[in-house]
Amino acid sequence: MATAETAGLAPVLAFALVGGLGVGSQWLAWRLRMPSIVLMLLAGLIVGPILGILNPATQFGDMLGPIISIAVAIILFEGGLTLNFHTLRDAATGVKRLVALGAPLGWLASALTLHYVAGLSWASSAVFGGIMIVTGPTVIAPLLRQAKLQKRPAALLQWEAIVNDPVGALAAVLAFQVVMVLQASSSAGAAAQALAVGIGVATLLGLAGGWGIARSFRLAYVPEYMKVPVLFVVLLGVFALSDYVLHESGLLAVTIMGIWIANARLPSYVEMRRFKEHATVLLVSGVFILLAANMSWAALASLDLTALLFVVAVILIARPLPVFAALAFSDVPWRERLLVAFTGPRGVVLVAVAGLFGERLVQLGIADADRIAPLAFALVAATVVLHGFTLTPMARLLGLTASAAPGVIILGGSRWSVALAEALQKMELKVIIADPNHAHLRSARDAGIDTFFGDILSKAAEERLDLVAYEKLISATDNDAYNTLVATDLAPEFGRENVFQLQRVRESSSRHALPATLGGQVIGGGKTYFESNALIAQGWEFRVTSLSEEFTLEQWLEKHPEAILIAELESNGNLRFLGPEKEPKNSTDGEILSLLPGKPKRNGT
Repeated sequence: MATAETAGLAPVLAFALVGGLGVGSQWLAWRLRMPSIVLMLLAGLIVGPILGILNPATQFGDMLGPIISIAVAIILFEGGLTLNFHTLRDAATGVKRLVALGAPLGWLASALTLHYVAGLSWASSAVFGGIMIVTGPTVIAPLLRQAKLQKRPAALLQWEAIVNDPVGALAAVLAFQVVMVLQASSSAGAAAQALAVGIGVATLLGLAGGWGIARSFRLAYVPEYMKVPVLFVVLLGVFALSDYVLHESGLLAVTIMGIWIANARLPSYVEMRRFKEHATVLLVSGVFILLAANMSWAALASLDLTALLFVVAVILIARPLPVFAALAFSDVPWRERLLVAFTGPRGVVLVAVAGLFGERLVQLGIADADRIAPLAFALVAATVVLHGFTLTPMARLLGLTASAAPGVIILGGSRWSVALAEALQKMELKVIIADPNHAHLRSARDAGIDTFFGDILSKAAEERLDLVAYEKLISATDNDAYNTLVATDLAPEFGRENVFQLQRVRESSSRHALPATLGGQVIGGGKTYFESNALIAQGWEFRVTSLSEEFTLEQWLEKHPEAILIAELESNGNLRFLGPEKEPKNSTDGEILSLLPGKPKRNGT
């Protein structure tokens, strides 16, 4: 078998391979509807220890550690950017308990499991147990995106993962300082002083970095095109300075910085967060590929029955018991406690920090510390695969998913919108109509349709509407400019393929045609707002038709040549809205939603 050195893979080619495998794994996971983390882990193992094509330690040398550290720092900062205090609301009590009580209890339970099940010494167990507090935002984020949980359980898992990541790293630092004292390589006073100074400096640097960025951006000290570069430079500076004072404290600093900026109400916050999300997708995939490929056959071979028992004990005992104890007598429902207790995937921070402290403990003369890295990898691999495949089914079983079917948000309470919503409800789809004019929602309320009174782009909508429950958005108000604004703003959130609007009145004129980057896809047969509602006034109706081999789409179209095709509900539950140039994928299966002439309505009612 060829090794990385004999294969002669240059560092630039290695970087390209890591990027291609990472992004390719995520794309393949999206196509196959599989957890992306599982495929990334598998890809790293194949090109690393199995085929020997990629050996990060050889190709990147001493730069591998800093590369992974900086990537983890950016990932945690982006995680902090998602922690807006307004998203806590009902989950605040649960999050506080999971951090204040769950973290120390988890540390204790993990250390006991490591000592009595994995057979590690107390020194190694104490240090590794602190690292095991983390549940991995690099894993939780894609899992939450896939599972589409309700707001509160999603907030519990997300906040715990991001806040406990730096807490776990600092717990490992604390345990390591104690081990150094016991090994007589440091005094207790010096160790305590170093720890206190490091945490204090990390907190101050994080607050200063967040405050400085927020103030300079708000007062326009930084031009728009330089905001992201300045943000990156300040982020790296805060992380490096804090890490220089106390190793691993930089993770705390960047998390605090991200949380401050997330709650600073900056006008450019959304653009910054989206850019950071894109960077994080690349970094998460890259780090997972690197860590998996860097595993050696010797490390993998050391994973025996003891390692298996350790992983099982963590999943069934060391994780659930601290969560149940922390959330006892709280207002968190038992179903959410159960989901959180048995959802503890570990990510890149665990492997990276465990490998670092394992090496340091070996240098201090603790022989069994060389088992920390393989055990950490086994725990990450097992929990990633397990929760990647079980979180969604478990959430559905407990009734904690936002919606089993793809929900639809319709903007504008016109008669066309109400009629469309009623037809979608007949297809057993979740629908809500939003409008900033309360009177426009009267017909929708009378028809028993869920409504939201307010601007869909407002803070109130962000806080009160569970947007995760909705997959499609149709902007169908009487204001073309507003429809375009909403479709453009929410396209990155929903995906451009899931955002639609009615045809603009002057779209056919070259003077008023918009570029493809603005607005959503045209729906409703290319009819404008006024043309669509005129059809409803003339008696046209939305109808749902089931297709089969005995009654195909072609036969239906021959019977209704004047029909306007609106949407297709495939047999697998996938909803596709159809524009003027789109045709249904399957002509003999599923259901189609169309607009057909009906009986004229008197007086336009």
